[in-house]
Amino acid sequence: MDMRETGCQAVKVEACDGIADTIAFLTQRGVPVVGHVGLRPQAINVEGGFKAKGRNAAECARVPAEACEADQAGAFAMVVEGVAPDLADEITQKVAVPTIGIGASPKCDGQILVTDDMIGLFDWAPKFVRRYGNLRNVVSQAVERYAADVRSGEFPGEAELYTLRTG
Repeated sequence: MDMRETGCQAVKVEACDGIADTIAFLTQRGVPVVGHVGLRPQAINVEGGFKAKGRNAAECARVPAEACEADQAGAFAMVVEGVAPDLADEITQKVAVPTIGIGASPKCDGQILVTDDMIGLFDWAPKFVRRYGNLRNVVSQAVERYAADVRSGEFPGEAELYTLRTG
């Protein structure tokens, strides 16, 4: 399978030791890569949960270094997630590629929020999420009505069924 089959336009690679070699390998073969530093959602089991980064001296040194390595290895953009604004600002100034903040700094080149968090589909959301809606209740009510209609036999009704064509 190649990228055309998946419909993706790039791959996101979370920073860690040695990842620059992987980013370089991919980009040298024409695969566009977005780097990701700071809070690494796909590494929550390794990290012990969703935890902001750059809250101690070691992380304040490591996170910008990882961003620079990903930039130099060929990433075309950098997600900066869950770090203090001053650290995100430092990363934005150090890397040549655009930074996309998520719980970072308004000075990043762009911003992103996970749609499900932004529209309120879950009770819990990270600190950096601003809710722009509360669809959880709307979705729950719709699912409850659907389940009740299935249990009562009202769904599917005649309007939702295909009929045999004669002739």
